[in-house]
Amino acid sequence: MARCPKCRTEVSRPRKTWKMAGRPDKSGKRMQLEIGLFDCPNCKKTFREVLSKKKI
Repeated sequence: MARCPKCRTEVSRPRKTWKMAGRPDKSGKRMQLEIGLFDCPNCKKTFREVLSKKKI
């Protein structure tokens, strides 16, 4: 569940998801991020939120 940053409404399903590699940490390991794009049904704002993180 993602929460809209504007009106704080909870949105359950993302419109789109994708994976990307994040920045390396101090030891050089990178994180694989799964990001979701959500549309708020209340205020119609589109926002992104990180759904999961994994070290790769």
